[in-house]
Amino acid sequence: MADWSIVNAPAPSPAQLWIAGARPRTLPAAVPPVLAGTGAATYADSFVWWKALLALGVSLALQIGVNYANDYSDGIKGTDDDRVGPLRLVGSGLVPARSVKLVAFAFFGLGGALGLVLAATTSWWLLLVGIAAIGAAWTYTGGPSPYGYRALGEVSVFVFFGLVAVLGTSYVQVEELTWPAFAASIGVGALACAILVANNLRDIPTDSVTGKRTLAVVMGDRRTRRFFTLLLAVALMTLIWASAFTPWALLGLLMVPFAVRARQTVASGSSGMALIPVLRDTGLAELVYAAGLGLGLVIGA
Repeated sequence: MADWSIVNAPAPSPAQLWIAGARPRTLPAAVPPVLAGTGAATYADSFVWWKALLALGVSLALQIGVNYANDYSDGIKGTDDDRVGPLRLVGSGLVPARSVKLVAFAFFGLGGALGLVLAATTSWWLLLVGIAAIGAAWTYTGGPSPYGYRALGEVSVFVFFGLVAVLGTSYVQVEELTWPAFAASIGVGALACAILVANNLRDIPTDSVTGKRTLAVVMGDRRTRRFFTLLLAVALMTLIWASAFTPWALLGLLMVPFAVRARQTVASGSSGMALIPVLRDTGLAELVYAAGLGLGLVIGA
């Protein structure tokens, strides 16, 4: 539990608490799939700006929703009672669990409503994709058998924040799946997955105690660090694939300085709070990767 009496700063206001609970540092992760997917759509000569904006709205709403949902679920399970990292609303005892749950579902509802517009103007079967995405967001740490506690979190992130998000953004504009979109979805998914791997690497000690069997807990410290490096390599290799469509796709290589810095910290054996900058650097790498790749596809169209 947080003890604000030992902190020289005043207790956060309600607005500050809710902003912190939304985990604003994670929100840029909602942008890369839309940038890459829109770049792929433009390469196919099918850019539709308002659908791209709606896709961004869906991505942001689901990202915020899953952040609050994880806060709620981990908080009531006691996983966040003694965590390393930013404040958690329920785990700290500063916000009622029921309120956090309601806000999580409000954002899921907002994402669903925006997705409904996209489905209505593209194809109704996209509703099934949206339902699956919301279900995956909630059951990551929620429900009676959360898959995030069974080493499946990285698989879900790769699928929904990589394949589904990028291909979905491209599809609602092009109305067909294209190879550039597939390439982009794999690269973005690998980097999104790397962010979660770094986060779970940091939390191995506390997750092991609370019984949260993340992939990092199952693999162990050393292999998790190697897996992080492998994911960065996958992202780079997909750029080579994308460059077969247009050499401009290699603008995604602008992510290399951020990826190298993140990899060096992970490879050095850093742990605990020292791994927090890795989350920032990997997030920046993903954002620059998607922006560079997306721009490259636009230029090469």
